[in-house]
Amino acid sequence: MPVWKFTTRREFLRLSAIGAASAAILAACAPAAAPTATPAPAAKPTEAPKPAATTAPAATTAPAPKPTEAPKPTAAPAAKPTEAPKPTAAAQPAAAAKPKEVPRNRSLILMWSGTQGKYTDFELWNPYAIGTSHQNGPGLFYEPLYYYSAFADKYYPWLATGHEFSSDLKQLTIKLRSGINWSDGTPFSAEDVAFTWNFLRDAGAKVKWGINCQEFVKEAKAVDPTTVVVTFNKPAPRWIQFTSYKYDIGVYIVPKHIFQGQDWTAFKAYDPAKGWPVTTGPWKLVFASQDQKIIDRRDDWWAVKAGLVQKMPAVERIVYLPIAGETQAAQAFITNQIDCSLDLRPVTIKQVLQSNPKVISWTGNQSPYGYTDWWPTSLYVNCQKAPFDNPDVRWALSYFIDRDQVVSVGYQGAGSKSQLPMPKYKPLMPFYDAVADLLKTYDTNEFNPAKGADRLQKAGLKKGSDGMWVDAQGKKLTVPVLGWQVFADIGPVVAEQLKKQGVDATYSMPPDASTQFTQGTFSAALSGHGGSIEDPYETMRLYLGREAGVAGAGSHGVNNSWWRNDKFDPIVDEMAVTPLEDKAKLIDEFKRAMAVWLPDLPDIQITEWYHRIPYNTTYWTNWPTRDNAYVNGAFWHLTFPLILNNLQPAQ
Repeated sequence: MPVWKFTTRREFLRLSAIGAASAAILAACAPAAAPTATPAPAAKPTEAPKPAATTAPAATTAPAPKPTEAPKPTAAPAAKPTEAPKPTAAAQPAAAAKPKEVPRNRSLILMWSGTQGKYTDFELWNPYAIGTSHQNGPGLFYEPLYYYSAFADKYYPWLATGHEFSSDLKQLTIKLRSGINWSDGTPFSAEDVAFTWNFLRDAGAKVKWGINCQEFVKEAKAVDPTTVVVTFNKPAPRWIQFTSYKYDIGVYIVPKHIFQGQDWTAFKAYDPAKGWPVTTGPWKLVFASQDQKIIDRRDDWWAVKAGLVQKMPAVERIVYLPIAGETQAAQAFITNQIDCSLDLRPVTIKQVLQSNPKVISWTGNQSPYGYTDWWPTSLYVNCQKAPFDNPDVRWALSYFIDRDQVVSVGYQGAGSKSQLPMPKYKPLMPFYDAVADLLKTYDTNEFNPAKGADRLQKAGLKKGSDGMWVDAQGKKLTVPVLGWQVFADIGPVVAEQLKKQGVDATYSMPPDASTQFTQGTFSAALSGHGGSIEDPYETMRLYLGREAGVAGAGSHGVNNSWWRNDKFDPIVDEMAVTPLEDKAKLIDEFKRAMAVWLPDLPDIQITEWYHRIPYNTTYWTNWPTRDNAYVNGAFWHLTFPLILNNLQPAQ
């Protein structure tokens, strides 16, 4: 069986489209190496850290500045290492044995969101279960076939060594690595991959990614322990991109011997006595409670034995602590209690950087203190509810929002506006350029109260004696904007702007805001878009009528606007089977789709999302930064293991 090799996205796409005739040539290629556990100061940001000797140099798509090491601490001497947080008395242990002692300077302490300062999901380690998120721990336990770093623009074969499509893109052969075991000793094999994809196909909308598998997967078969052959219902040129880990997107491969026969919507995959959750990765859960989750490094890891990484991660313990508020997080950084956290608001991270010089950001101590994430923000309105089912009302609200003021007041100038629900990453810019004329006609960033008033009048509303817009029955145009802590800076600004234009708008952050949003019981909400990185298809898919409010999908890969348009869906279905190499056809499809989307404006564009993540260099260096951009810097994303493989102890 041949082994396929690629590194850059361009090379990846080229090899993905080849037919069986190329197999003899590809058989001579060795598997590509992934980032190692030690930093490579001489590498460019678009390269992985030093690969194994048998790996060819990685190509780059554009020159980039030479990376630098994380800044050396310039403040007072580092605090004496202390032990990592110990389980609290009220906590329930996740293992029979008491967690071993690990010094502070070998522990990575993270502060991640909980529910009112608690982890209500501490027993949920199945990433498909309703209520589970890979973002606060489970993502570490289910390794992918491939990782993709959008910032390095590179794919890293992981559990897989390569793949090949048939010439019609309706069959895919994937070669897996041998010698990999789950942590309970059961061999990892093609049976696990085939089982996962077939189960998702059958489950459909019941679980995350089920509807995607149902659309494409006809059958996945394990031909032998290291070979999976997938037959598709139709051409599936993006299957590897879709299943690979990048940002919050990626299909988790689960152990067949544990998940078979389980109800994935409710199965916890948590049983300390059995060593659950099992994993192929270098981590094990040793403690979990409402107050903290503790994950320790295992004794060995197949990736080291295989030469994929040079040595085990330097981090010996990962501690997740729930964040109760930004003030708490800021104080923890200033006193070196934590190493990283959820991204902070500009005013907060600026305070942290000024108070503790050992804390850095993606852009050092300079604005905007972060990078442009894949998650541009919109004011979502529920398109299945009146009056938001009327495009005139949606456009009126858009015209009432002054995005320059949102950035200057809400973000203290450390931000930028968003025209479309996908980021302005380099691979996406040709598509932005293709709809430039449409955006002149349908300017999603235009602040024009007069146009907004005209639209509301067209929708049958008028201003009452108190200056508030009302419908024919005298009911006020009410826009109760929901959000959570990450929108605490711009949420009140947006609501106040709408209020000044006569809209009965409010902003609130109830504990169930996320539930209301994903279940479609909301009227208006601030949220982002987990969609496109390389081409517009994944973002366009977010507006498919048949995928409105898919269960278990959260805010990624699902139609949360509840917008439906019968003219739009067929164009997106065309895009689904168009190879990424056929740029001309994709651009034509995108233009036709946006000619439907823009007049309707399913959700109201606000700003680009920046990850303003503080990185504490007191105990750990080689964090991803603008000058060392080996991957995006969010530990809650599925690419977190690439960061763990690169972090180095500072003392």
